[in-house]
Amino acid sequence: MPFPVPPSPLADVAGSVFSLRPWLFERVGLPAGPVVDFVVSLVLIGTFFLGLVSASALIGIWGERKVSARIQSRRGPNRVGRFGLLQSFADGIKLLTKEDLTPGGADKLLFRLAPYLAFAPVFAAFLALPFGPEMTFEPRLAAGAFWVLAILSVEVMGVILAGWASDNKWAVYGAMREACQMVSYEIPLGLSILTAVLAAGTLNLVELGHLQAGGLHTWVVFRNPFVAAAFVVFFVASLASNKRAPFDLPESESELVAGYHTEYSGLRFSFLFFAEYAAMFAVAGVQAGLFLGGWNDPFGLLGYLHHRFVTDPAGPNGWGLLAVNLVGVGVFVFKCAALVCVQMWVRWTLPRPRIDQVLYACVKVLLPFACVLLLGAAAWELFAPSRPGVPWRDYHPYRLSGWDGAKAALVTQAVLAAAGLAGVAAAVGWVGYAIATGGRVRPRLSEATPVRMAVA
Repeated sequence: MPFPVPPSPLADVAGSVFSLRPWLFERVGLPAGPVVDFVVSLVLIGTFFLGLVSASALIGIWGERKVSARIQSRRGPNRVGRFGLLQSFADGIKLLTKEDLTPGGADKLLFRLAPYLAFAPVFAAFLALPFGPEMTFEPRLAAGAFWVLAILSVEVMGVILAGWASDNKWAVYGAMREACQMVSYEIPLGLSILTAVLAAGTLNLVELGHLQAGGLHTWVVFRNPFVAAAFVVFFVASLASNKRAPFDLPESESELVAGYHTEYSGLRFSFLFFAEYAAMFAVAGVQAGLFLGGWNDPFGLLGYLHHRFVTDPAGPNGWGLLAVNLVGVGVFVFKCAALVCVQMWVRWTLPRPRIDQVLYACVKVLLPFACVLLLGAAAWELFAPSRPGVPWRDYHPYRLSGWDGAKAALVTQAVLAAAGLAGVAAAVGWVGYAIATGGRVRPRLSEATPVRMAVA
């Protein structure tokens, strides 16, 4: 029996979907054309995306300090700005004014180039993230998920160059660890993506968002048990690809001083850390777009409104689509922020293993497990295929009549969605209870006495 490959449901609609860009050009009086489009693209890259990358890094650094402080029963930054929100800006000013040193024996060209080579791919990855149905900078990438991960993998070249060019044995050890770790974990990372693609039928992140527009039970992570397990594999492998603890062996301060960035200071040091925190958001964006519904809410309301505004007999509703896209951007960023918070939670909870244990976990555990999941997902699609088509356009996601021939898929997705919702609710309730009762059971969480009062 041939394997049933579901057709790409948006292939015939890609040209007819209303685009916000010409409509916005018309409203502000700009003529639509290649030159204007090129200029606007440059403005978007230089303003929105550069600001988003910088903001994700600044907020991520502040958030990690707050999360680690709460886990370690302390307050964290609380002096510079309200709740310490300006601490990252203060650190940025410090790094800008700090002396930029280059070791005497270093390869000066490669040493200076490495931080920018680590930052540039992360910045480029943001251009393909699906912030909204019409809020994606390049929606035509047929292999968008793989493209983002391929671009992010170039970051390892910056890390290797930083370690090799520093003329420091600890930096070289960190660079070699990153090379081994990155190359190893890319394989289960790619296999987990293939497992999700078998259920969805496309790698285009915008199409994936439309396919998950029917509510929680239509999200790819709930298509079958093998895809749900592949999401866990993807998350673990993404921690290793981002050098996040417990896989932060390339910068293990307990063994290698600071690893590959031991010799860096000032602005170049900040570029390396900006790249790490921005990559956390980019990988979380791939997870959200591929597994967790993209810009869609759990009830399918945004998908319903988008379909209604696009297919309006009187013509596409521009202001309605703009509102749907802005809300979708907020939903997408919230999902990414939640995944980044979980990455921070894992870092400050689990201990750091040895490098041989890290590679063993990849080669002997994650890789065979990812292969089993891929075969299981293929068999599942053969005997219990998912419901093809786009919710609200090709079928009604909340009517049994829309699931003719795919009742087994509906039951499976509903059960998995209920289990996932219960798990998230339990985790959120647990964290909320810990925050609410932490002040009573941990006296160290009390506010420290300001310095001026202590001196007086």
